[in-house]
Amino acid sequence: MVRYWYPQPVDKTPFRLTEPSQALYGLPLETKFCRSCVISNQRPSSTAEFKNDGKAPKQAIHFDDQGICDACRVKEQKTTINWQQREQELRELCNRHRRTDGRYDCLVPGSGGKDSFMQAHLLKYKYGMHPLTCTWAPHIYTDWGWKNHQAWVHAGFDNILFTPNGRVHRLITRLAVENLFHPFQPFMLGQKNLAPKIASLYEIPLIFYGENEAEYGNPKADMQSSKRSWDYFTASSEDEIFLGGAPLSQLRELGLEKIDWEPYLPIDPQTIESKNIEVHYLGYYEKWHPQSAYYYSVDNGGFQSSPERTAGTYSTYNSIDDKIDDFHYHTTWIKFGIGRATYDASQEIRSGDLTREEGLALVKKYDGEFPERWAKEIFDYLSLPTSEFPIASLAFERADFDREYYERLCDKFRSPHLWHWNDSKGWTLRHNSWDENAVQQEATAAGWQGNPAK
Repeated sequence: MVRYWYPQPVDKTPFRLTEPSQALYGLPLETKFCRSCVISNQRPSSTAEFKNDGKAPKQAIHFDDQGICDACRVKEQKTTINWQQREQELRELCNRHRRTDGRYDCLVPGSGGKDSFMQAHLLKYKYGMHPLTCTWAPHIYTDWGWKNHQAWVHAGFDNILFTPNGRVHRLITRLAVENLFHPFQPFMLGQKNLAPKIASLYEIPLIFYGENEAEYGNPKADMQSSKRSWDYFTASSEDEIFLGGAPLSQLRELGLEKIDWEPYLPIDPQTIESKNIEVHYLGYYEKWHPQSAYYYSVDNGGFQSSPERTAGTYSTYNSIDDKIDDFHYHTTWIKFGIGRATYDASQEIRSGDLTREEGLALVKKYDGEFPERWAKEIFDYLSLPTSEFPIASLAFERADFDREYYERLCDKFRSPHLWHWNDSKGWTLRHNSWDENAVQQEATAAGWQGNPAK
């Protein structure tokens, strides 16, 4: 049986170096920050999570020779698009697939958050479609997340809420933390892989997602098509599938069987081909603006923002339905030097809701904040007591999980090219977006020659 040993203290020698030569995850050794937003070139692109074994290098966001990231270039491209023409294309797509026989004609996966609410509402009330909605349940619902899900349903939508086996989900989440330091991965697996299966079951020809991942950092060339690649959803062989960073053979050793992991698996591509199911981004046809989606969902469905600021950032309305989400963004800060405030600020700078200077100030204030509010509940969730996990718990030197365990894993997944260790100060990021901005401002000030003579 595989063994998961209690994390030991890391060797801090490479973290003490002034010029480190080691970059984990295949990330660029030199850290740069976009000159338009505040994202760094360490941001990994979205991939098919079921292929993530923790070993393959990440594809990072692309910066052009002017120091601008692909996501900001996508923002510029959106200003040149003929949105009236795109809307007409959407109407034609809907006209081809709209049903009047009492069956669903499109599927909208989501949580009932601002984006999925607006997608479903537009398709039904603006374009006359008959959407079914589907939801992969969060690890642990927030109170406001559950209320927003119910508000979505009561705004006029049928919904399939799939809640995975709680013990299986806890185990795969613990594996994802141990192997990948990615506590959100089991949710992402279900969220992405559920919709094609529901579409196949109900013979639904169209699946609509919201905005293209290129709006956040995937290659900008992805914006050229309305369709989402089936690479995200399908696999032809179980040999290429990893759940929580573990192969299926390891899950068997831990006491699971095929029925336990089936909900997480991608659909067979032959099924998709035989049923002619298409996946489209609604953001290809409708100009996507996240803050507008928030106001739309408030006006049309009573969407509630969180009554408190989300840990690690300044926002209250984005991705607020799962308590484990706080730790997801804290782990990205550890692995990539990018916290939730950086993600949020970069998106809102591109959308025109923040200036870069405002974004830098918010990142400096909130990025990397430890998610204290639900920490004990999450650590209990990640623990595997023998009474509930009689086989799997034996694979762990310490099946219980606590703050010390988490912090040791943090150190294990830090990259020397991003983190510096000082015996008196502890861990600090080697490079910060606001530090780089300050250097640029100082250089500008130093070169200032005074106002020109009139």
